[in-house]
Amino acid sequence: MSVDAPAPPIDRMLDGVSARLRELRTRRGLTLAELAEETGISASTLSRLESGGRRPTLDLLIRLAAVYRASLDDLVGAPQIADPRVHPKPFYRDGTAIIPLTRSNPDVHAFKMVLPGHAPDAPVEQRVHEGYDWIYVLSGRVRLVLGDDEIVLEPGEAAEFDTRTPHGTASASLEPAEILNLLSAQGERVHLRATR
Repeated sequence: MSVDAPAPPIDRMLDGVSARLRELRTRRGLTLAELAEETGISASTLSRLESGGRRPTLDLLIRLAAVYRASLDDLVGAPQIADPRVHPKPFYRDGTAIIPLTRSNPDVHAFKMVLPGHAPDAPVEQRVHEGYDWIYVLSGRVRLVLGDDEIVLEPGEAAEFDTRTPHGTASASLEPAEILNLLSAQGERVHLRATR
């Protein structure tokens, strides 16, 4: 009489990946088609990964981790034994230095941003999208434009707003300004998607 041996720990870990992938996509508000566009993985493959019909390969996990801004350990549910500190890798968009401060929170993403100097009379580009933003001024002065209204934020001041309102930020002088920026998942996709 044979007795089935329990699944090895690696198999149990991989069995849980499908549910984590589905939860991450749902929490980020992405459809399979949108995720396919961002990762280059077909929607049918993504569907099979999320249903458990296909085992993830390292190549697939790396592409998904990049879109979700998560570590491979987070995707497979490996126990955390590594250093919990975030080691940010700055990138640039339209002259703004953007330094990620979170790794894998699917709901809110934190960034430090260094806004380049901006002529005080120059217009500030505005965007509209789903989501919610919160900013805190670390140094310099920041112009926050919300629709037809504009305010200047000083160091130590914070602002929060619904991103369905046209909005934009810029340094209020020719000197750079530094802010902390918390973005909802939807807001993060719109603000930073072009840099990936």
